[in-house]
Amino acid sequence: MDFRTRRILFGSPFFMIYEFHAFKYLLSLFMSVNDFYLIPMVLFIEAIRIVATFTERKKSTGIGRFLSTFYGVCEWFLMMLFFYLVIVYALGSYVEIPKIAYLLMLFIPLIIGVYAYMHAHKIIIKKRVLEFDNLKRKYNIIHLSDVHFGSIRHEDIIEDITSKIKSVEDECDLAIISGDLADGSCIVEENDFLPLKKVEIPIIFTSGNHDYYPGLESVHKACRKADMIVLENDSYEYEDLNVYGLSFSFGKIPMPSRDELKSAIKEDKINIVNYHVPRGWDYLSDMGFDVQLSGHTHGGQFYPATFIGEIIYKGHNMGLFKKVVNDENHYLHVTTGVGCMDVPMRWGTDSEMVILKFVEKK
Repeated sequence: MDFRTRRILFGSPFFMIYEFHAFKYLLSLFMSVNDFYLIPMVLFIEAIRIVATFTERKKSTGIGRFLSTFYGVCEWFLMMLFFYLVIVYALGSYVEIPKIAYLLMLFIPLIIGVYAYMHAHKIIIKKRVLEFDNLKRKYNIIHLSDVHFGSIRHEDIIEDITSKIKSVEDECDLAIISGDLADGSCIVEENDFLPLKKVEIPIIFTSGNHDYYPGLESVHKACRKADMIVLENDSYEYEDLNVYGLSFSFGKIPMPSRDELKSAIKEDKINIVNYHVPRGWDYLSDMGFDVQLSGHTHGGQFYPATFIGEIIYKGHNMGLFKKVVNDENHYLHVTTGVGCMDVPMRWGTDSEMVILKFVEKK
């Protein structure tokens, strides 16, 4: 049983219970509610989710992608509805609030939702500087992650990232994708990543957890068809740079031993480890890696999940982090990603690609 099937079987009952009570308490602000009439509404919303999920597994279609996006937007509003209800019922217990005020307050999550949807579909290119000793020349690396090619963002997101990389490739040496190129909400076909073949600098890819859901072999096949360099516990050297792709194992690709990791280090180069999850920075830098490139977190994607991400990842939720060991700089870069998982919204984070500028330490 795959991940998404399990999520529907075990998650749908809880979602339906929440949806039922959310609609009940919302409508109760304006009218008397008969519980019986809420049941078809809840079943309809969950039916959209189930139909979209199971049809997209066989073949991605326009209607399947529309239903997936529609449910994703509904899911976001249902999450925001929780905070709306907590606020209005808390206020209502102290002061009498007219119904028109409840209605006007309901426009706040609607307005935020429109912004969040539009913002999620706009890729922003950022630049950050990393300083090293003994660089023979400057290097610029495009770092991106969490594209989540799938039912919600399909060929459009591949075209978008291709266009963005093309717009800066003249000033860059490499592009590195830190996993979750695929979402797992639909199958990945051989030609799905083909637009990336237009990019004239090397593109390096190492898997993330979501790349396993549609079948890692099919993701690898589509990557290679687009002339991308697939690194799964393997290295790629580019002049003074040594890039090691550390696989997200999921038990299917064995994690390399300490000795295997140390043997991947090239003492005369800047050693970069491309690892989907922003964990193990101390361990990997002790191995000799100067830079760890990660994604996975989406930065939380939207409030208030951004704050939860800071707690889960111990402050390494998004951004560039630096530490100095034996007078040498070591960096962890965690990108918020390009795409979205399930919910096509961003609020408090950006859909980003980051140019990492490797320069001589001053």
